[in-house]
Formats: sequence, C-alpha cells, structure tokens
Amino acid sequence: MPVNPPGAPTLAGDLLTIHRLLQSPEQLRRRLRTLDDMRFVADQILTQRWRSSGGAVLFEVSEPIMTSRPVEPVSPGSTYPYAPTADGAAGLSAVQDWGQASRLTDAAIKRRVRGGDELDRVLRKILNTVIAKIDALAIAAVASAVTNTVNADTYGGAWNGTTPNILRTLEAAKAFIADLDMGYEPDTVLLSSEMYAIMVSDDRVNNLRRRETTDNPIYGGDVEMIDDLVVVKAPAARLPAADVWVLDSRQLGGMADEVGADPGYVMAEMGVQVQSERIARANAWDIWARRLTVPVVQEPGAAVRITNTKD
Repeated sequence: MPVNPPGAPTLAGDLLTIHRLLQSPEQLRRRLRTLDDMRFVADQILTQRWRSSGGAVLFEVSEPIMTSRPVEPVSPGSTYPYAPTADGAAGLSAVQDWGQASRLTDAAIKRRVRGGDELDRVLRKILNTVIAKIDALAIAAVASAVTNTVNADTYGGAWNGTTPNILRTLEAAKAFIADLDMGYEPDTVLLSSEMYAIMVSDDRVNNLRRRETTDNPIYGGDVEMIDDLVVVKAPAARLPAADVWVLDSRQLGGMADEVGADPGYVMAEMGVQVQSERIARANAWDIWARRLTVPVVQEPGAAVRITNTKD
C-alpha cells in the first residue's frame, strides 16, 4: 500500500508511527489486545463453539439424555432389552457477516499529540458497535427460544419492591432447571445494569455477605458471583425486558464463527477480524471490523426467565 511522504519534521515522528502501525497486521493485533473491555456478553452466556460448514451450522435441539424405555429386571440367561436413543430436532443456522468501517484521516492523526490515541478511539467505536450488534442478536435468540419462567412474585415480590427475596428467587430458578432432569447445572445469571444495581444494594443480600472485607460491594462496587452463579451484566437496551435470566452457560448454546481470517485480516479475541487500507487520494485510512457468526441456542431448557422482577 502506498504511503504519503511524511510532513514537516516536527510531525514526522507521529505520522510515521501511525502509518507503520496501520500497515502492520501484527501491530494492529497487539493494539486490539490492549482494548481490554472488548468482551461480548454473547460469548459468556453461549459458551460452546461450532465451526460452520458452507456458511451454516447444523445442530441438534434439546437432545434427550435418556432412552425411550425404562430399565427392566433381566432373568438369568436372558439378553438385555434394547432401547432406542432418540436424537434432538435438527436445526440449521446461517452465518452472517456483521461489520462496519470508518475512515481515519491523516489530519486527525497529525492533530493529536499521539497519533495512536486516535486509532484507539476509532477502533474502540467500531468494535463497540460490532459487539453491541452481536450481543443483541444472541440475547434475542435466547429470549425467543427459552419459554420457561419463574415468577418473582411467588418468592417475595419484585426486586425493587418492599419484600424482595432475591436469593430465594434465584434458588427457585436453579431448582426449576434442575428438576427438568436433563443434566443441566445452572452457573450464570444474566441481568441488566439496573437490576444488578438493585441486587447488590439489597439489604437481605448485603446482610448475608461478609462484613469488612474488600470483596464487599460497598468497597469494590462489584459482585462477580451470587448463589454460586457468575454474574453477567448487559445494557438494558440489549435485553427484551427487566427480566433476569438464570442459565447453564455450558449447555444453553454457543456461537458459530466462520474460522480463519481472509487475506489482509487480523483475528482478535472472540472472533473479531480487523483490516486497514490506505486511501492515498483521500489522505486517509479505511479501517473496518467484522465478525462472521450466528448465535445457536441448542438446549432451551438450560435457561429460565425470572419475570416480574421490577414493579
């Protein structure tokens, strides 16, 4: 790719640095790794990984974990009775290319004290937009597939009400999933930032926590686990309602990414691919990011939605 001649000596260092970085895939990969907040909610609730074939992924939905007939007593010398092992319903999802581009001009680079800061800003905005879209798709897929519910009113009422019992409600949701007898083991709770705030400030929850320790939210403002469930927060705009979700992240489903980067792309975490191109006549660079993926919900019974959590 052609590179414009450097500007005046006072700007040459900054201009040359950013140009070299944009032309080097390995430098771009390292820059992406520094964006430590580049984390998808989708990959935390749909943890399985599939490889697409021909642009699509084939999977089974709600595969039974038992045979279709009960075990019987066997007389001496008799053969054991055969029982069919049923398969789950077949599902097929097509991988989509979700991406966006932005233009970074030489002028924007030169007017920053450090040109790399401008690249970080552009990359962060593009990546955040891609992440928001993929998360919205994954959460919508879960909301569409999961039909089981637990009513918070049965266990004390809305979490922002006068008599909430958050821990009991979470335990009830876990029990509902376990009682399906499908081998599910709930390990994650998904909720909005607002419901998270209500949960961590709840008097009953706080009274059950250890006092005067640095992992208390009054000091760190963060709760990573509650009732042996990993806490995953998502912006309210990406969730269909104020409902809270309890799920088995290992069995609920996964993301089917098209593996392998095409020529010119660098692969970042969570399947994000990035590429840059010099637009010489525009004195600028085009930078774009994409993720070729589709969310797959394989075991809808591995999750339950807690309803009426907010008045």
